[in-house]
Parts: sequence; C-alpha cells; structure tokens
Amino acid sequence: MTPPATDEPGRTAPDDRSVLVLRLAGPLQSWGAQGAFNIRDTRPEPTKSGVTGLLAAALGLPRGAPLDELTALRMGVRADVPGTLLRDYHVVSDFRGTPLPQAGVSAKGTQRSTAPAKYTHVTSRYYLQDALFVVALEGGPELLHRLVAAVRAPRFFLALGRRSCPPTQPIALGIESGRLESVLRDLPWQASDRAKGSYAYKLGRRRGLDGPFRPATVPCSVTLEHADGDDVLQDVPLSFDPHDRAFVGRRVRQEWLRIPTGFSHPDATTEIEAGEDIHDPFELLGR
Repeated sequence: MTPPATDEPGRTAPDDRSVLVLRLAGPLQSWGAQGAFNIRDTRPEPTKSGVTGLLAAALGLPRGAPLDELTALRMGVRADVPGTLLRDYHVVSDFRGTPLPQAGVSAKGTQRSTAPAKYTHVTSRYYLQDALFVVALEGGPELLHRLVAAVRAPRFFLALGRRSCPPTQPIALGIESGRLESVLRDLPWQASDRAKGSYAYKLGRRRGLDGPFRPATVPCSVTLEHADGDDVLQDVPLSFDPHDRAFVGRRVRQEWLRIPTGFSHPDATTEIEAGEDIHDPFELLGR
C-alpha cells in the first residue's frame, strides 16, 4: 500500500489534514520582523507572527492566550503581486512639551532624557504598496473550519501587519484538500483584471507585439515551511503579551511555481509555446 503523500521527506502526512487559503491584499501592508522604534521595517511577504496575529484577532483571543494551536499550522506564502516598497516619514514629539527619552534603557529598565534635550525625533515606517499574497495554512479540518468562520466574522479588527493596514475583501478563499504545494500551484492567479491586463501588454511588448500576450501560466515566488529548508525565519510567536513577547525560528524553503493565469483564451498553453523557460534566472529580479 502506498503511503499518503507528504511535503516533508521521511514524514507521512495525515489523511485528515486540509489547507485554508487566505488572500491578503490592501493598499498598504507591513510585516515587520526586526524593526526598532526609529526604523520599522517590513519583510517582502507576510510573516508567521503576522498571520498568527490576524487569526488570533479573528478568534477574539486575548493577548496572553496560548498560540500553540495556531503556530502548529504549516504555512506557505505565494507572492501573486509583490507590490512596491514605501518609506513613510514621521516626526515624533511629546504632547506635554517635555524632552524625549533616549532609545536605550538602563540596567533598571528606565530611560533617561536625551542630552542635549531633543523635542522631536525622526522615525521611518516601511510598507508594501498594492501587494497581494496567497497564504495557505495546512492543518486539521476542525480547526480550519473554525478559522474560516472567524475570519469571515472576526471578533477583533483585522490588519495586515499593522493596525493602519486594513485588508480588502475577500480574505478567506475557503478550505482545499491536498498538499500545501499542490494547492498553491493549482490556485489561479489572484491579481486583479487590470493587473493581469497590464502584465499581458508588458509581455506583448517584450515579444515585439503590438498588443497583449496572454500566457496560460505566470511565475510566482513561494516560501514554504519545511523541516529541511535552507533558510531560518525567526517569526514564530510564543506569546503576544506586551510584557512577555518571544519568538522562535522555523525552517523554510523558497522556490518559484508556475500558476494558472486565469485568462479565458490564453495565447499559449505551455511555457514552451509562450517562449518562457521555467529556469529563468531573471525571474529573481521580478516581473
């Protein structure tokens, strides 16, 4: 008897596992990982801590609630529209007119005032503009059905990394059966019709055509949680308690997938007909 398919070598995937598919899109997103007060960075795609926080908010979990059930879900992220990076300029001051404290703290955990006194402080916030990601979460169907219901009727406000980044609808695309990779590979491109049309015209100009060229597939970068992954991301939350925040690492692997574009009448049904080589190093530079 052939064992059930698994995404990780040496491990057998349970038959009762399903995949919850989320669509994370909005005017702005920010998935910080290591940002300090004066510089708040963003990773180029959703972090596990950010997605876990969104799900915890949908369920209405308090800050100090255990997260084991959510962090045990295996996650994959597909960048359908990577977006562009935005740097937002901020000036911070104390409304009482007092000098700002120093960024560092003493051994007792207190902050001293700046010397010489500073009354304004420049900070930078980084965001992804007009990005769209497909996030797939593999786990038991009972939990995934609870999560999809919660995302569609959330207890708390949902955000794409920061409270200033509300998501557009729909967020939950449903629950699929199968392996994580196969779900991300088979789900059609979630870009808007306008974005698809722009991509087709750019592809047509690249080929010297007067009009658009509509391929059947498009390359998308994918980050998959994998026990044998080459990279480690320190973004698995142990607690969201403001006084006891802690994170651990997870292994991931990154690759490119060819996904269906969704064009009703594509000009090419295979990459060979489209003149596209699956192993194209220039895809790493973006479309």
